[in-house]
Amino acid sequence: MYKGIELLIVEDDESMAKVLERLAKEYKWSYRVARNGVEALEIFNREVVEVALMDIKLPGFSGMQLLEHVKKGNFATEVIIITGVGTVETAVSAIKLGAYDYLTKPFDDIRKVAVLIEKARERYQLVQKIKTLERNTTDQFQFEEIVGKCNKMQEVYRLIESIAPTNATVMITGESGTGKELVARAIHRRSVRKDKPFIIINCAAIPEQLLESELFGHKKGSFTGAIADKKGLFEEADHGTLFLDEIGEVPPSIQVKLLRVLQEGEVRAVGGNQSRHVDVRLLAATNKDLAKLIKEGRFREDLYYRLNVISLHLPPLRERAEDISLLAYNFLKKHGDRLKKTVDKISVDVLQTLQNYNWTGNVRELENTMERAVVLVNGDTIYAKDLPPNILGDSFYLTEEAGVKDLTQYSYQDANDKALASFNRSYLANLLRQTSGNISIASEKAGMDRSNFKKIIKKYNIDTLEFKHADLHMYKNKG
Repeated sequence: MYKGIELLIVEDDESMAKVLERLAKEYKWSYRVARNGVEALEIFNREVVEVALMDIKLPGFSGMQLLEHVKKGNFATEVIIITGVGTVETAVSAIKLGAYDYLTKPFDDIRKVAVLIEKARERYQLVQKIKTLERNTTDQFQFEEIVGKCNKMQEVYRLIESIAPTNATVMITGESGTGKELVARAIHRRSVRKDKPFIIINCAAIPEQLLESELFGHKKGSFTGAIADKKGLFEEADHGTLFLDEIGEVPPSIQVKLLRVLQEGEVRAVGGNQSRHVDVRLLAATNKDLAKLIKEGRFREDLYYRLNVISLHLPPLRERAEDISLLAYNFLKKHGDRLKKTVDKISVDVLQTLQNYNWTGNVRELENTMERAVVLVNGDTIYAKDLPPNILGDSFYLTEEAGVKDLTQYSYQDANDKALASFNRSYLANLLRQTSGNISIASEKAGMDRSNFKKIIKKYNIDTLEFKHADLHMYKNKG
C-alpha cells in the first residue's frame, strides 16, 4: 500500500495555502501543508512526497535553500517553485537546482496549477518506474517470448495456457506488429507437440502458383521446374504444428484444399493422384477482417468456421500503454546483448516520448525503434537524439541552417518567408532548449508577453515537452 503523499504545500501565506488546499481536495490528492522550511523537512524525512509546491520566501530559510537541500538529500520529489516576485535569473537558478517548474503568483488560472502538478506527478511516477526496471529484469512479466503485464495481456496468457495442451485449431487476430507469431510459438511450446516441428509460412509472401506447392507438395513433372518430388509443409509438419500467417491472403482455389485438410486430415500433392494422411495442428493468423472478406466472396465461410474454433485477439500497443516502458527495456537488453553494447538506461524524456507516441506499427515498430537507438547510442543511456524523427517530431532537429538551403528555387518573397520561418523555429527551439521548455522563462528571455509567445510556439507547431528537462541525467540524482 502507498504510504506517501501526493502533494506537499510549503507556503507561509495562509490565504494562498488555503487556495492550494482547496485545489488538492478538489483533485483528491493526498497532501500535507508546511508553513516553513523546518516543517517541510520533517515531512520529507518521514514520508514519501511525489510533488512539493514551494514558496521561495519562507520563514527560517528560503524555498531555494529548501530545494537545494531536497536535491542534495536525494529525495525523489518533483519540486515546483512559486513566488510573488519572479525574475528570469531566479527561475533559471531553480531549474538548474532541479526544480520541475517555476510559477509566479498570483496565478492567472488555478486550473493551470493543477495541470502542472499532475504533469509533475506523472514524471515522478515515470522516474520510479525507470528505477524499478533498471533494478529488475523483465522476466517476471515474460510469458515465453511475449512481454507484457497489462490486464489484456494477462488474459492472453491465460488463454494460451488453456488451449495449448489441446489440438484445437486457433485463429490469432490483431493488427500488424502485435506479436501473432510469438503467440503461435508459445502455443506450440506449451503443447504435447513441443518436440515436433513448428513450421511457419507467410501466405502473403508467396505467389499463388507457388503457394499450393509449398503447402501440399508436388510430383515430379507436374509443372515446369518440378524436377523432383517435393514434400509440402503439411507433410513436413506431421505430428507438429503449422502456422499459417496472413491467412486472409490465401486465394479461393487453395482455400478449398485447406478445408479438405481440416475436414479429412489428408493432403494431395500437386500432380499427384493419392492422398496422404497428416496429423498437424493448424494455427492461423490475420490482420484482416475475415467477416468482411466473406461478405465480399473472397474467403470461404466454411473454412473460416473450421479455422476459428478458438479465437485469440492481440490488443494493439496503444491499448496497453503501461507495457511500453517494460517492452522498451526488454528490447534494450535484447539488442544490447546482441550487439555486445552495454546500454542499460533510458532517459525520462525518452520514455515520456515513447509513452505519448501512437505506435501504428505496434510492438514491432517499438522494437525497431529501440534497436536503432542501441545502434546509434554512444554510452549507456538512450537519449532523445537517438530516436527517429517521426517519433520525436521535426522541431527537435531544428538548427540555424535547417530549412534555408537552396532557396534560389523560390521567388524572393517565398524564400524570405521560408528563411524567416526557419529562423523563428530555430530561435524558439534553442530558447526552449536552454530553459528546459519553461514558457514563462523563455518568454521573459525573449522580451515577449507570455500569451503572445505561446501563440508563436503554436503557430510553428513546437511541442515544449520535447525540451522539458534538457538535463536528461537529472533523474539519477533524485533518489
